[in-house]
Amino acid sequence: MRDEKRSGCRMCGADIAGSHRGRPALYCSRSCQGRAYRRRKQPPVPATPAAARPRDVRARQRRRIAEAVWRIAAEQGLDAASMRRIATEAGVSLRLVQYHFAGKHTLLVDALRLLHEENGRLARTRIPADAGDIPGLLRSILGEFLPMDEQRGFALRVFAAYYARSLTDPELAEVFLAAEQPLEHLVADIIETGRAAGLVAPGLDAGHEADLLVSGVTGLGLDVVHNRRSLAEVRVVIDYHLARIFPTALVSG
Repeated sequence: MRDEKRSGCRMCGADIAGSHRGRPALYCSRSCQGRAYRRRKQPPVPATPAAARPRDVRARQRRRIAEAVWRIAAEQGLDAASMRRIATEAGVSLRLVQYHFAGKHTLLVDALRLLHEENGRLARTRIPADAGDIPGLLRSILGEFLPMDEQRGFALRVFAAYYARSLTDPELAEVFLAAEQPLEHLVADIIETGRAAGLVAPGLDAGHEADLLVSGVTGLGLDVVHNRRSLAEVRVVIDYHLARIFPTALVSG
């Protein structure tokens, strides 16, 4: 009896025992043969362009879901942002939302971080790179917390929703209310730069002034959202405080 020759199935790789006589078998079973036939009938899969690589697709999906959270937060508050409601708003399946985010809290935190990144990116395009006009630079930074346009107004409403939620959610508060207060430190550093240039009124504490400016402009921005004040009125208030800090500089504009 002749030795049998063994080869692998072209579908599953399983060993196939076959005789030297006749054409060797290509598949280990009719099931694998049928799968091979169906695969040949399918149209070829086009090459994946760079813009549609898995990592990019995932990033776009996560961004799309985060934007849905922002819209719900701005229009209805975060209490309305259930996982199912977010999926519907994003136009994706609930399963996809759960695939990208382990739970609702993780999703809310990640959406907040993405919004911070987006605001930072846009702010860098609007804040002048020339730091020669120190009061003007500070005015531009403070303006990022006012509803100067539709994007900033929308972001302010989203942040207000997160602030309300942070009052009863300690974990979210840790993310929303950063202990290091980077904005206050930035404003204080700018005031100190003005002091070194001889522009700041004597006796002022840069840290206290920064705390007042940041908290004040945030509250004033919410007043504009609620139509309690106009942007023009808020600009007058900001310029009043900047003129008090930088009495020798021209700060109106």
